[in-house]
Amino acid sequence: MQRFDLKANEWLDQPDRKRQYNVALFDEVAPKYDFVTQALSLGRDSTWKRKLIAALPPADRPQCLDLACGTGDLCFGLADKYPNGSVVGVDICESMLDVARSRFQRDNLQFQIGDMSAMTIPSQSIDIVTGSYALRNAPTIESVLDEITRVLKPGATAAFLDFSKPPNQFVQTTQHSVLLAWGGFWGLALHANPEVYAYIARSLRQFPDRQQLHKLLTERGFERIESERFYFGWIELLTFHQPATK
Repeated sequence: MQRFDLKANEWLDQPDRKRQYNVALFDEVAPKYDFVTQALSLGRDSTWKRKLIAALPPADRPQCLDLACGTGDLCFGLADKYPNGSVVGVDICESMLDVARSRFQRDNLQFQIGDMSAMTIPSQSIDIVTGSYALRNAPTIESVLDEITRVLKPGATAAFLDFSKPPNQFVQTTQHSVLLAWGGFWGLALHANPEVYAYIARSLRQFPDRQQLHKLLTERGFERIESERFYFGWIELLTFHQPATK
């Protein structure tokens, strides 16, 4: 197998290059992804994802969409919470979807390859959209927020879990250094390459801070924006809603 040798700093400057980098990166990490998400979060990742599912409203037959679904954690949670609903998981990396499909099957769940910033999902067709570590991986945050706005029905709900960039510059610098070292350790341990999970810190550096992110949501008309933070405030569960009328 060819060794992964791409450096994130050289690939995150343009949307098309970031998209190419993410396909290559997640193709590399797919077999170890479930383990490393637990390791990087000190075993808290599953708890955070359960909190996301619990934060979603009751619904009878919702159409659910999970963006950058990876190995399917949120998809399975959605399928179990809404057994009469329909769940579609979209990811840009076929290797991640292969892992997802090899896990527990659900009759109301399907996976498809796709780019979350340019989806084939019909407009105003989705009741619930989710994502874990998704928004930060989009080619541009603006493009994926515009797609979320487009596909959600009036009154629909969105919930996203991701690393959160604090507004304070000193805390940003501290966060970056810690994540760079922690991700680098696991990159060396699992791939003999610190750059693999150093991507988390490098991608977060280019991501809006949480105040800027909330502003982007408000500018698109989203309502009832709520935030719950974990892990020293470095992880955020963000929920928001499409207006009932537009």
